[in-house]
Amino acid sequence: MSDRLRLGIAGLGTVGIGVVKIVQRHADLLEARCGKRIEITAVSARDRTKNRSADLSDYAWETDPVALARRDDVDVFVEVMGGSDGPAKAATEAALAAGKDVVTANKALLAVHGQALAETAEATGRVIRFEAAVAGGIPVIKALTEGLAGNAIRRVMGVMNGTCNYILTRMESAGLPYETVFEEARQLGYLEADPNLDVGGIDAGHKLSLLAAIAFGTRVSFDAVELEGIGRVSIDDIRHAADMGYRIKLLGVAQMTGRGLEQRMSPCLVPADSPLGQLQGGTNMVVLEGDSVGQIVLRGPGAGEGPTASAVMGDVMDIARGLRIPMFGQPAKTLAEPTAAKVSAPAAHYLRMTLLDKPGALAKVAAVLGEAGVSIDRMRQYGHASRTEAPVLIVTHKTTRDAIDVALSKFGATGVVIGESVALRIEEV
Repeated sequence: MSDRLRLGIAGLGTVGIGVVKIVQRHADLLEARCGKRIEITAVSARDRTKNRSADLSDYAWETDPVALARRDDVDVFVEVMGGSDGPAKAATEAALAAGKDVVTANKALLAVHGQALAETAEATGRVIRFEAAVAGGIPVIKALTEGLAGNAIRRVMGVMNGTCNYILTRMESAGLPYETVFEEARQLGYLEADPNLDVGGIDAGHKLSLLAAIAFGTRVSFDAVELEGIGRVSIDDIRHAADMGYRIKLLGVAQMTGRGLEQRMSPCLVPADSPLGQLQGGTNMVVLEGDSVGQIVLRGPGAGEGPTASAVMGDVMDIARGLRIPMFGQPAKTLAEPTAAKVSAPAAHYLRMTLLDKPGALAKVAAVLGEAGVSIDRMRQYGHASRTEAPVLIVTHKTTRDAIDVALSKFGATGVVIGESVALRIEEV
């Protein structure tokens, strides 16, 4: 067995350079911990002339990541380019075909092609590790595949997009509207080139689908994740939620129910005094619930050079130590084809609406809710300057989202509901 493990790094952005820095800074420490010398032999990026914050002069350079993946002096192909298809997919497939193990931070690639790549890796006797693809520096993949392997997982839940959590907590702390904080996040460089990947819940949905596959032994089914972004959350919603003892989070939830696999990524109210409610800024949090262990809460930085590179290196170290487990914790061909739950588990819901300020308006709304099978737990009407309109807040007893949607669709016919109403699930945590 070789006393060296040679890395080829495809992608020299924030994460790739972070990996280079760790290898350069901690070479002796890494060797002491895994018994092998971790070396970088070659790298790949589109622009060789770009000024980067690390010395790359000792490494061979490939402009084509596929060529990097096929090099004889590379043992582990580290893919930190991103993208669900294109060069990332082609280079990963080339690495497996050439007998390389793969470490990736690419949640989009795995959410779309994870099953096929897992089967290819097992057929070729290779491994794919992807700790850095979910929740940055939080070792949640390792927790599920190793530490909690003896548990039947009941529920996976968490805040998995730091940008959205920053926007929502900043709105609350500064009393600013969504549009203002969104632009602030853009100026700070927190948003993806396509902001909808963040605020639309897509990025976090990719991560949730990967965790669900491990937790419930199913094939990755990103297309079945119910996605709703934070664009409709107003400062009024945040204030009203706080008045009732809640905070609003873009929350991912996956659980196996009698109706099938439920996967949701949507704005939810959570108790303000819960760990999720206390989560501030760009931090991520994942909550795992097992039948034997109970509830485990993992909190940490969800992105950034250091945290994500740390996760990449954790996977590299496992490969160097000889730890080889299936990508999703069990052989890929044993993963079940999931049945998507068509109806979410019942929960209380928060409803915000604007009514005409006239007698009988609340009664009409209550009648529509009752006809849809939605029971009112509490209701609050806020002071208002307008003589014709009144903001009203309703918290329901547990009900299905389908019942809520039926009621919302009929509010317009009452003649007393003005504009579009907002409905948010209240999640028990």
